[in-house]
Amino acid sequence: MTDPSRPDPDQLLAELKADEADAHRGRLKIFFGANAGVGKTWAMLAQAHARQREGVDVLVGLVETHSREETAAMLNGLSVLPRKELDHRDRQLTEFDLDAALARKPQLILVDELAHSNVAGSRHPKRWQDIEELLAVGIDVYTTVNVQHLESLNDVVGGITGVRVRETVPDRVFDSADDITLVDLPPDELLKRLQEGKVYLAGNIARAKESFFRKGNLIALRELAMRRAAERVDAELRRDQPAGSKPGETLLAAIAPGPAGETLVRHTARLAGRLKVDWRAVTVETPALLRSRNKLASARRNLELAESLGARTALLPGPHVAQTLADYAADHDLGTVIIGKPPRRFNLMESQAARVARMAPSLTVQIVGVCAAPAERLDPWAMIGQRWQGAVWALIGCGMTTILAARLTQIFDLANVIMLYLLSVLLVSVRFGRVAGALSSLLSVAAFDFFFVPPRMSFTVADAQYLLTFGIMLAVALTLSQLSARLRFQAQIASRRERRTAALYELSEALSGALMKEQVVEIALAHLAPRFKTDIGLALPDLTEHLHHEGGMALDLAVADWVYRHGEEAGQGTGTLAAANAFYLPLTAPMRVRGVLALVPKGDWLADREEKRFLQTCAAQIGLALERVHFVEVAQNALVSMEGERLRNHLLSAISHDLRTPITVLLGLASTLSESPYAAPPAREIAHQLVGEIRRMSDLVNNLLDMARLQAGEVRLRRDWQAVEEVVGSALRAVELRLTRHPVDLDIPIALPLVEFDAVLMERVLVNLIDNAIKYTPTGTPVIIAARALPQALQITVSDTGPGIPKGQEETIFNKFTRGQNESATTGVGLGLALCRAIVAAHGGTIIAGNRPEGGALFTVTLPRREPPAMPDPEHPDLFLSPDAAP
Repeated sequence: MTDPSRPDPDQLLAELKADEADAHRGRLKIFFGANAGVGKTWAMLAQAHARQREGVDVLVGLVETHSREETAAMLNGLSVLPRKELDHRDRQLTEFDLDAALARKPQLILVDELAHSNVAGSRHPKRWQDIEELLAVGIDVYTTVNVQHLESLNDVVGGITGVRVRETVPDRVFDSADDITLVDLPPDELLKRLQEGKVYLAGNIARAKESFFRKGNLIALRELAMRRAAERVDAELRRDQPAGSKPGETLLAAIAPGPAGETLVRHTARLAGRLKVDWRAVTVETPALLRSRNKLASARRNLELAESLGARTALLPGPHVAQTLADYAADHDLGTVIIGKPPRRFNLMESQAARVARMAPSLTVQIVGVCAAPAERLDPWAMIGQRWQGAVWALIGCGMTTILAARLTQIFDLANVIMLYLLSVLLVSVRFGRVAGALSSLLSVAAFDFFFVPPRMSFTVADAQYLLTFGIMLAVALTLSQLSARLRFQAQIASRRERRTAALYELSEALSGALMKEQVVEIALAHLAPRFKTDIGLALPDLTEHLHHEGGMALDLAVADWVYRHGEEAGQGTGTLAAANAFYLPLTAPMRVRGVLALVPKGDWLADREEKRFLQTCAAQIGLALERVHFVEVAQNALVSMEGERLRNHLLSAISHDLRTPITVLLGLASTLSESPYAAPPAREIAHQLVGEIRRMSDLVNNLLDMARLQAGEVRLRRDWQAVEEVVGSALRAVELRLTRHPVDLDIPIALPLVEFDAVLMERVLVNLIDNAIKYTPTGTPVIIAARALPQALQITVSDTGPGIPKGQEETIFNKFTRGQNESATTGVGLGLALCRAIVAAHGGTIIAGNRPEGGALFTVTLPRREPPAMPDPEHPDLFLSPDAAP
């Protein structure tokens, strides 16, 4: 267990699941170009025609011809899916019909413009998400995209062309494609096509020349596309190398709010892609960041962008950016920290990069020049509205302290009065924060000077020593306000974490005692609804994998079913089925998704990443509890089944032992009577029929006894080298009385090799198979027995020309007490085929049931074989011959 070379079972299981998903996943081919008009769509359609000629079922899901005649002509001969009409702002717009494509399920579908944004009301906001769903069900997809639409290159292209494209595709979609075809065209030829109206309509040509279609831009974009395609080829060459990064190689990007952080995200994503390493993106939640909703929202958007580009993200609460970054890097064994360097107005203070380097000397700190974020526009009246309460209390606290100090100056010295003012500053800072504390500090110094320092009622200072007192008092007051505000912030963070930890602990503790699915649902609703102060609902699957509402608020089962099938979040606040009135997330357990949780978001709490992750953790705990309950039920059912099987085997053994003696006596008496010369002919005929029925009952008892012994493990195989034709002959002799109305066709080659098996048990297998053919076929139909040698096995088949095996029962007929025709007049208890499978399995072989193409049942027994030992030559005892040698 401690061997470091031993594979991780969890990792192996994850790899097996990934391989299984990849095996059923469709293939994605992207036609990639530097700009519009290079011929991506035409090349895609040409490839589609070639695939269709190969016999592939091709469907055009959506192709934008942009009024280009040559592109429109390429649609001839291809099946085109009708577009879906949607109402948008009193207009009828058309979009790709995802549901119709899934219902049609072609082998290959063409969906143009990968980066397109869908009309509001569609299932997904982006077309690449539609394509992901098509791939998940095994449909191959051809699509197109330009280099400016790749998310990591969006800022680079914007800097080159001066035009910022808003429709982008995450790089992971591009990198996960199975095939990338670069469609290239020289800039001069592309400009010629533009001038001829083959790229845009005449009205858009002039505007296009001012943006992307300047020759310098075309050359730069072409180089960028080729470089990105080359990186893709390099990634293909390295695909066989182990994935992931070694400890210390992972990059850490310190993301700031605003455009500067967005630029840093894309730079780090490109750098991680070139170095083939993982990367993380974090934002430090300082008190200053928390005080600005705009900055906090911008930081969260930047983290979402980093997540879409493949980073692991986190919001780190902390009073100091540098110290928090250094601690996080040390905790996660990160080797490189990337920090942006916006221009600073004052160079007297130490930069964040320098602080990180000083606090963690082992870290490599990279400084990236990024654009400065525009100054946040502050509304002074809004600031007053937000902080008026702290200012008022700072004024009230200073006034009350002044009144109290005025009465105490007759008893105490002025030094004690200063202590009162410092106490007031401390109380205001703790309660109302840093700004109120600073204001209280200034008011306290001013009040002390005006009311208590001679000359009183004036800001004039007669004694210069009081200037030092004022300075020290102001410094101490400001320091106290800053420290108290920092402690207040840390206390809020700790309190928030403690509440989440306590809630998670209570939920886990309650779920640990749940033994039934209904208890898990009740506990989940009781804990989550008060915690999130909103309506909660749960939907769980039944045995047929259909979701049912289990409790809480009513759910949209269509949305819940999509979440359950795909294992992804959907609904309000997500990019999938955003029109839903609730937020849906899967209850994911280690083995599979166990259900769906839905809740109605209150306010903008879904934008709080920590709160959302807490909800996801709760959902994971609920899923884990449901999986545990499921396996408890499975274990209980298995235990009951085992006990029932054991009892049944004991019962069968007891019955079979008790029946064998009277059956043997009856068989002897009937045989004697049938052969007695003194009995009348009618009596002998009755005795003859009685012998047949008693033998059938004897076979049934023997089957019962053998099955009981096999199940109990008491039967030991007496393997010996046997000739197949001898075993077949003995089986036919055992059922000769029942074969009088059925001819037997034998197809057994003379030179079959010897096979090692238990002859008595294999005879029982053949007897049961032949008896099964006799029972279920009309009189006069033949029973066909064949055998042939395979390279590593011997195959014996028993077939008939009767009605055959009912469809869907090819496996169930081998179960004990299962018959091919329920409530039929055919005798038997359905134990013969179960005994056959048990005996064949004990020999290491297989038996399968099916139907002959000409009609009738077909049973195939396959036994493993090996080279038999050599036999002595009768004429030369010292020599040995192969059993297969000709005499």
